[in-house]
Amino acid sequence: MKYKTAIFLIIGIIIMAVMLYFIGIDEVIEALKIANFWYILLAIIFQIFTYYLLALRWNIVNKIANIDVGIENILPMLLVGLSINNVTPSGRGGGEPVRAYVLSKYAKKPYEETFATVISDRALDMFPFLILSIISVISIILYFNLSYLLLSIIIISVIGVTVTSGLLIYMSINEKFGERITRWVIKLVNRFYKKDPKSLEKKVMKAISGFQKTMRMMLNDKKILYHALPLSFVIWTSEILRVYIVFSAFGVPVSPLLIGQVFILASLVGMIPLFPGGLGAIESLMIGLYSSAGITPSISAAATVIERLISFGMTTVIGLTILPYYGESVLDKIKFTSSNEKETAKELIEELDYIEEHEK
Repeated sequence: MKYKTAIFLIIGIIIMAVMLYFIGIDEVIEALKIANFWYILLAIIFQIFTYYLLALRWNIVNKIANIDVGIENILPMLLVGLSINNVTPSGRGGGEPVRAYVLSKYAKKPYEETFATVISDRALDMFPFLILSIISVISIILYFNLSYLLLSIIIISVIGVTVTSGLLIYMSINEKFGERITRWVIKLVNRFYKKDPKSLEKKVMKAISGFQKTMRMMLNDKKILYHALPLSFVIWTSEILRVYIVFSAFGVPVSPLLIGQVFILASLVGMIPLFPGGLGAIESLMIGLYSSAGITPSISAAATVIERLISFGMTTVIGLTILPYYGESVLDKIKFTSSNEKETAKELIEELDYIEEHEK
């Protein structure tokens, strides 16, 4: 783990600690004591079930791209990716190159193809998320008294996720737009890489062409529409039900609609590349919104702590435990938020070098 990520994690933990201090740590501990163990266990089972659903969806996408390694192999790769997302301040995207790399290495397939399946899988996640986000933002504006700053951040996040997802899909189906993106990538990399520019241009063209080909293949397959997309809605429902079960452990009657709204908005905040896994920011928002909805701060904090230990803590521990199994080379694929164009270009060159080496 790089020192920057360690710093972000420490800052996130400090934010969480300060927040609990002002709420009252004793009150939170007392609230935790009344939690029903069997409901907590049920929430953990729901989280494990969600892992399976996520792996099943990615497996469907992989099969469409003629990558069939079995769900029993897909599941640990997915958990590694999820854990890396939790420890990198990359807007929940730091683990995607890692799981594409692991799949490429295991299935012996070109990296651009496995990366396309990962992007498609994430895009499938975006459809229900965007629908739920828009509904949640409208509801929050109508029923919650939030500051203009927080509302602006939430709305900008929705727009950002929508635009990014749309651009990736449009790039895959529109060859001319794809060519424009390719030229931009070549221009960016050439600014910092003077060695053999023609060879580099060939690498970029080949990588993006392979990515587009795989994406178009998947977008044209009806299994995406009939199987993978409905599964995405089931996954989000399962996530929201897990939070509902956690609150039920405290005997608090909370509307699933309220939980859905808060969960979606917290997920949006978690996509902002500030802290690893949104640590600190997500908890603060969740506790604040639940409290403003009439749930006592101590119960809101206790339920949020347990929920995050399950969704964030358990996932991170399992994934990082599995990570060494894939070898030290995987650690080199873990990307942190690039600070400037030079770092971005360097990362692109590393990706292209990997593709070339993998094909030899």
